Amino acid sequence: MAYVTSTLGNLLQQTAFLNLTWGNYLMIAVACVFLYLAIAKGFEPLLLVPIAFGMLLVNIYPEIMARPEDMSNGVGGLLHYFYLMDEWSILPSLIFMGVGAMTDFGPLIANPISFLMGAAAQLGIYMAYFLAIFLGFNGKAAAAISIIGGADGPTSIFLAGKLGQSELMGPIAVAAYSYMSLVPIIQPPIMKAFTTEEERKIKMQQLRPVSKLEKILFPIIITIVVCCLLPSTAPLVGMLMLGNLFRESGVVKQLTETASNAMMYIVVILLGTSVGASTSAEAFLNISTLKIVALGLVAFAFGTFGGVLFGKLLCKLTHGRINPLIGSAGVSAVPMAARVSQKVGAEADPTNFLLMHAMGPNVAGVIGTAVAAGTFMAIFGV
Repeated sequence: MAYVTSTLGNLLQQTAFLNLTWGNYLMIAVACVFLYLAIAKGFEPLLLVPIAFGMLLVNIYPEIMARPEDMSNGVGGLLHYFYLMDEWSILPSLIFMGVGAMTDFGPLIANPISFLMGAAAQLGIYMAYFLAIFLGFNGKAAAAISIIGGADGPTSIFLAGKLGQSELMGPIAVAAYSYMSLVPIIQPPIMKAFTTEEERKIKMQQLRPVSKLEKILFPIIITIVVCCLLPSTAPLVGMLMLGNLFRESGVVKQLTETASNAMMYIVVILLGTSVGASTSAEAFLNISTLKIVALGLVAFAFGTFGGVLFGKLLCKLTHGRINPLIGSAGVSAVPMAARVSQKVGAEADPTNFLLMHAMGPNVAGVIGTAVAAGTFMAIFGV
């Protein structure tokens, strides 16, 4: 009988229920909310489901993220090895390759002024950088946090790793991906507040056809120009353009299909679960995290504002030929931000079709966010 009692006591001690803190329970509740938003509401489920589940796992069984040196058998936790690929910038770069293979750069090529709207939407990044400095973060931490304003999770992870801000990577990545998934909720009020109904009803002329030669030359030229100016952007911009070259060359269909499907989804699983697993209660529930989440929201709001404001300027300069709503797509949440531009425009006029026009600034925003990250790396000598 004593043996049975002892055995049952040992089993009870090994359960998570007796070892979890209130913080763990809170993070488990947050994970469940994310799963609800992803599954029931459809908010970026490809991102939120693995992130939320990683969050759930690490707060039930923290050793799933343990380093080999912290384990008695010298073998690390499963998700520790996934997370290393985040720190080493492998997974963010592969995500960019997949995005490039899935994305048509034609709207950007057909309307090069989209580059300017994509650049204007990076306003939130630089606003957040100075605000983070004001709130007490050091320069590298402020730079890593500010990239949330580009609504680009892979670039946020990439820069945090390059600047040695691994301890902030979890909160930064979760904030970035959360705001990416909440684009349809956050952006429309800002877009409507700074545009008139007449501006939202503006119909834009159909984009010119883009030749196959232009589409092939574009990723090659962008890689040469951007990577020569900022060599540190090569892992992101280079992989983005390589994926797009796969797509547009038409001679490597197998590579295009692999990069845009199987590889892309495998990387999303690895990156999502490892990012979620970096949000243990001990690492996530602190004042710094609250500051990061708040700064991310400010950055994203100002990014949307900057794009819309520049769109209004171009609307005036072109005598009403550009709908300012497409400027909001300059944040790099592809293609969600472009869809939001289309949705808000269609609310003002159901016959208005802005999606392809908005894809130009949207793709430019991806490049712009990578350039912003490269600029910070150059500033800090990384």
